[in-house]
Amino acid sequence: MAQERNRLDSGKFSCSICLDLLKVPVTIPCGHSYCMNCVKTHWDEEVRKGIHSCPKCRQTFTQRPVLMKNIMLAELVEELKKAGVQAAPADHCYAGPEDVACDVCTGRKLKAIKSCLVCLVSYCEKHLQPHYDVARLKKHKLVDPSEKLQENVCSRHDEVMKIFCRTDQQSICYLCLMDEHKGHETVPAEAERTEKQKELEGSRQQIQQRIQDREHDVKLLQQEVEAIDGFTDKAVEDSERIFSELIRLIQKRSSDVKQQLRSQQQAEVSRVRELQGKLKQEISELKRKDTELEQLSHTEDHSQFLHSYPSLSALSESTHSSSIKARPLRYFEDVTAAVSETRDKLQDILREQWTNVSLAVSDVDVLLPKPEPKTRADFLRYLQELTMDPNTAHTFLYLSDRNRKTTLMTQQQPYPFHPDRFTYYIQVLSRESLTGRCYWEVEWKGGGVEVAVAYKNISREGKSTEWAFGHNDKSWAICCFTNKWKFWYNNVKTPLSGPLSSRVGVYLDPRAGVLSFYSVSDTMTLLHRVQTTFTQPLHAGVWLLGYGATAELKVKQCH
Repeated sequence: MAQERNRLDSGKFSCSICLDLLKVPVTIPCGHSYCMNCVKTHWDEEVRKGIHSCPKCRQTFTQRPVLMKNIMLAELVEELKKAGVQAAPADHCYAGPEDVACDVCTGRKLKAIKSCLVCLVSYCEKHLQPHYDVARLKKHKLVDPSEKLQENVCSRHDEVMKIFCRTDQQSICYLCLMDEHKGHETVPAEAERTEKQKELEGSRQQIQQRIQDREHDVKLLQQEVEAIDGFTDKAVEDSERIFSELIRLIQKRSSDVKQQLRSQQQAEVSRVRELQGKLKQEISELKRKDTELEQLSHTEDHSQFLHSYPSLSALSESTHSSSIKARPLRYFEDVTAAVSETRDKLQDILREQWTNVSLAVSDVDVLLPKPEPKTRADFLRYLQELTMDPNTAHTFLYLSDRNRKTTLMTQQQPYPFHPDRFTYYIQVLSRESLTGRCYWEVEWKGGGVEVAVAYKNISREGKSTEWAFGHNDKSWAICCFTNKWKFWYNNVKTPLSGPLSSRVGVYLDPRAGVLSFYSVSDTMTLLHRVQTTFTQPLHAGVWLLGYGATAELKVKQCH
């Protein structure tokens, strides 16, 4: 009895915010009391709303009330503390704003611990007890506290909805069954729940299976990340090693040239010094003889003069002066020119191959799906700048614009023999191989042109049509004429429809096995898409079909 009185007393002097005995109690204008710090904190959080309200009755105050300690309440709380009264146990805490309150409690309501689907009432522990003691109430369905009990009541008839209408897919009461749902397919709500429960289990199985699949995908992607990290580290290490070898090779060649130059310098300087010494010696001899001749010229003894003159006047033949001629002093210019030429060729190779290197770096084939480009701007992100290989060009093809443009001529061009040259069909391949996802455009004029993609080992010699682009299983080609499009592969012709244009776009994704040809103007129109498996290195190709026809590898915007 004393325990119940203490529990009641503590409830009267507890703060409804912290649910503990009042500490520095204050009473606000609506009459409710709280701990001073609790209500201050509550109002501090309401500053953004521009109002101040009572946490219990929700009455609002335009101005923030001034808080003064309630001396009488403070004294009563102190007496309770001295009497050993504590705050109510957690199981009997009062309902807060986020809790479901007991519908039976009067005054300050306790938390509900169960809700009854038959009574449509939520109960605290005390008021729930009859459902455990009374036989008829024991049959009621108790669930965790819910604020949605009224959703089970028919808004029209105010009756519990225990029936499910399958026709309208909604819960109804028995009066609805006699009215607007008359003749509909209906079942007890419990029966419908059983069916839906089966569907729920099936859905859960699908969800769980999908979770497993996604977890497996996550593991695969994690493995992919680890693989990317590992292979990147190895690629960086290999690249550094290869470039270091290249640098060492260049340094070795530089040292060899330097040593050879110094050695040649030493040999030539020694030869010049030797010749220079001989010439100086000859000069000394000539000066001595000149002195003797001068002395002889002053001799008065005619007999002595005639006796000595023959021996003094005789000059030994010079073997050097005739080979020394004045000329511009330029040495080793050819060496500088040769080294410069080597540098230029190396720069050209690096520039040409750098596109392949860059594309190979950017085209990392991870498990993530890669959508195909949609707009021309998307395609140009994969632009690969190509040039035509003079070693493959037919002799009637004239290459210009840094080997980006070719024209069909009436006279043969003076190309040297090369085993890669096309000898019958007027064709040419790109110098660069097509690696990774790439895109390029060909602008054509004249009678017609075939824009092709071919394996590097396509045959070059002979008159058989099997060596022409699109007439074998090693090449794919779009044939462009002023009035029609055609696609050729393995000697099979496929007529195509699409807007005519003078520019063809080609998109290639070797790993995905996708090759697409587009008519390019203000917009891009797909002419034909190939889905296959590429097994060898690929090159772009062009076949001109009439004299004066031209084809140019372009990257400029259409106008």
